[in-house]
Amino acid sequence: MASRYVVGIDLGTTNSALAYVDTTADEKEQRPVILPIPQVVQPGVVEDRSLLPSFLYLPRPGEVPAGSLRLPWAAERDFAVGEYARKVGTQVETRLVSSAKSWLCHAGVDRKAAILPWKAGEGDRRVSPLEASTLYLKHLAEAWNRRMAGEKEELKLEHQEIVLTVPASFDAIARELTVEAARAAGLEHLTLIEEPQAAFYAWIDHQGDAWRKQVKLGDVVLVCDVGGGTTDLSLIAISEDAGRLELARVAVGDHILLGGDNMDWKLAYVMAEQFAARSIKLDLGQMQMLRHSCREAKESLFADPKLSSAPVTVVGRGSKVIAGTIKGELQRSDLEKELLEGFFPECPADAVPKPQRTTGFQEIGLPYASDPAVTIHLAHFLSRNATELAQHTGGPPRPTAVLFNGGVFKATSMQQRIVNVLNRWGQGSDSPVRVLPSADLDLAVARGAAYYGMVRRGKGVRIRGGTARTYYVGVETSLPAIPGAPPPLKALCVVPFGMEEGTSVDVPGQEFGLVVGAPAEFRFLGSNIRREDPVGALIDDWQGEIDELTPMQATLAASSGQGQIVPVHLHSKVTEVGTLELWCISRDGKQRWKLEFNVRG
Repeated sequence: MASRYVVGIDLGTTNSALAYVDTTADEKEQRPVILPIPQVVQPGVVEDRSLLPSFLYLPRPGEVPAGSLRLPWAAERDFAVGEYARKVGTQVETRLVSSAKSWLCHAGVDRKAAILPWKAGEGDRRVSPLEASTLYLKHLAEAWNRRMAGEKEELKLEHQEIVLTVPASFDAIARELTVEAARAAGLEHLTLIEEPQAAFYAWIDHQGDAWRKQVKLGDVVLVCDVGGGTTDLSLIAISEDAGRLELARVAVGDHILLGGDNMDWKLAYVMAEQFAARSIKLDLGQMQMLRHSCREAKESLFADPKLSSAPVTVVGRGSKVIAGTIKGELQRSDLEKELLEGFFPECPADAVPKPQRTTGFQEIGLPYASDPAVTIHLAHFLSRNATELAQHTGGPPRPTAVLFNGGVFKATSMQQRIVNVLNRWGQGSDSPVRVLPSADLDLAVARGAAYYGMVRRGKGVRIRGGTARTYYVGVETSLPAIPGAPPPLKALCVVPFGMEEGTSVDVPGQEFGLVVGAPAEFRFLGSNIRREDPVGALIDDWQGEIDELTPMQATLAASSGQGQIVPVHLHSKVTEVGTLELWCISRDGKQRWKLEFNVRG
């Protein structure tokens, strides 16, 4: 039996949100509604907010008065999620968990280990990126159950149909971890959707039937999403079938850790230079506080175009500072100059991001983008997809329209800079790039996720998408052993680009030998460049166009003996939550082994 509500959840790097559709309402009223989320905003004070800041504060025992972190559904709570966590964390960075979503997709750490806060001090509590994500989702579930379900078990969030968003660039392991976090929070009826697609669905919902008048056959829409921690780029093409416009997601960008967090640090350095001119030198802890204060000042200036400046404060360390506080003003002119020129510079269409740093020793942390220029990453993305663009638009290899998403684009100057560079890259085009009006830069993803839930029930307009990459498995070449030269690895296509969730396909061609009864490494690969490879294609020379993903270590069960090699043919499936399953089937069909992009235990 279908649930009464369809729920969209945006589990964001900086903010999370929940939207829902009541399917029992009149058809015209079946539109996404944002759930107000109760949260502690200061000790002992709980208020509703449309956004739940994705921050977790872990105080030491006795640090806050008993009961000051209580919620309507939890009288005793020794941690805080949301607004208060974000505020108090500006003063005690070592007890603040932030950017958990970015850590969740960081293959260089154990994402199930208690590693956050990354710079926690001796005696401070720690949680894993997975646990932090689970706590955010639990808070949303508890808020829902308090407001929407009450005593009615069937209306609890765990019984509703849920669409959970992930970056389009998330690989299969990061997607699976997101699903694991949701299930740990009690949410089982899940479907994943890419965030740029969700933003586009929100635009369709906002426009109603008028969306068909805003785009035309041959258009390619760039969804440019710059949030708190990531830059996410996608292209959606407008095609036609039987005289009706259709939508298809045709390209996605890499996972780029570049967003509002980087900009906050830049502003912090600008303010630190101003303090230094007043002979005030800040230590590392104060710089952390300054970064958070700059973020609040930035958000104030974005929210109110009439403001010419916003206050910035840092707790002082010495007795010379009056009232123990260092005060300054972030000027709007500095905000726009530093962010516009530093992160959205003019650049040529063939610009390439700076390579990763090669310093011999580096501090372990998040793998931030080495190049802070969003426009350069955009140029590189469009260059790699030039053929796809030209095929759809019939003109210069650049999009014909752009939809902005993410709080960064509350600054209209940044939107205009993107439009300006796109127009310059598309010289020779008959018309300038059009800007599609965003439904809501902060809440569009949650709204669009809920809308997509209705699309899955047969209502609304569907974007054809499927997998954002072509996926392969590594097959070791059968050659004589040569000292110092491992056998070459071929890439076997098992999932073509755009394969829809919930579908499966036999991998045609030859049989392969499967190692069972002994430990083996299974190597998975992916590409967002090679879109034409069919299932079964075996690629010899793939370096530079196909990337290795995290390998899987497994010992597959054997009917007898150890270290056997069993002839199998392959069958691949993309599940409803976007993870990949590869079934290995014996020649007689009596034995089946399943491999999947999963988290290694």
